[in-house]
Amino acid sequence: MSANLGPSGQQPTATYDSAFLKACRREPVPHTPVWFMRQAGRSLPEYLKVREGIPMLESCAMPELVAEITMQPVRRHHVDAAVYYSDIVVPLKAIGIDLDIKPGIGPVVEQPIRSRADLARLRDLTPEDVWYVTEAIGLLTAELGSTPLIGFAGAPFTLASYLIEGGPSKNHEHTKALMYGDPQLWADLLDRLAEITSAFLKVQIDAGASAVQVFDSWVGALAPADYRRSVMPASSKVFKAVEESGVPRIHFGVGTGELLGLMGEAGADVVGVDWRVPLDEAARRVGPGKALQGNLDPAVLFSTQEAVEAKTDEVLAAAKGLEGHVFNLGHGVPPTTDPDALTRLVEYVHAKTAV
Repeated sequence: MSANLGPSGQQPTATYDSAFLKACRREPVPHTPVWFMRQAGRSLPEYLKVREGIPMLESCAMPELVAEITMQPVRRHHVDAAVYYSDIVVPLKAIGIDLDIKPGIGPVVEQPIRSRADLARLRDLTPEDVWYVTEAIGLLTAELGSTPLIGFAGAPFTLASYLIEGGPSKNHEHTKALMYGDPQLWADLLDRLAEITSAFLKVQIDAGASAVQVFDSWVGALAPADYRRSVMPASSKVFKAVEESGVPRIHFGVGTGELLGLMGEAGADVVGVDWRVPLDEAARRVGPGKALQGNLDPAVLFSTQEAVEAKTDEVLAAAKGLEGHVFNLGHGVPPTTDPDALTRLVEYVHAKTAV
């Protein structure tokens, strides 16, 4: 059972009337809810302290540590939702893919996947593979009470890009070469990754996550026609797989201004918008029936408080009249961000939008 909706015939659970879930459902809110991508982690001194000496992927498999790190920004910033501390490559590691997260680089895959024979290495993900996720979310929902927990996973395209390139890539040459050169292998690879992503999200929802976000970090590298033909079927499969849970589904990518309508069409309830497109224009591109999330430029946090408030006012003004709005940055919290800037930002948005 999710922490969002009770099963048929029972009352909704504690998080149902939270500002965050109301905004996701496009219902009236007491204030605009705020959370930040990458709020749990590297910008917080308390995070650096508890993570000291523990490799990233190891930390993701330690339930008590995951719960502590996930709670840190909730305690400090008073955000309207927690986001589960993990990484998009965790399910790939869990099924036996030889990868590691290298400091300063990101996920690195020892043997990239580039042939049909390589597909066999992507076996199904079971709840037992990620038992620590179920345990950590149990600890979290007990402590969070009425504060929702957002689960997340990587979208098939972005996972495929890491697997094919062997790590982060600026131009995605190998990824696009496979997509264009062997469309059937590409489709089969993305379908397999959609199954793994869906299974990972279901584990989080079954354990108590109130909403889920699918990160398609690299999909902005594609033209709309390529997205529709070669990526959207797999993304749609993921959103469809968790539809019956009743939890809001958020879809976010970077540099996706030209893809916003298609990303909404793929099946999300909430479309995340980076800082490049104003929210009123994003709403026009996405069309009716969706809430939007975003979209303050993270770099503004390094400026003066007056500048942060002025740019925040611009975001809130562009969000006037939206069916639902969740305030967030247009990308993740930069690692050198002053944590107090985030705390002040939450306070400002809450005060400015209070009904």
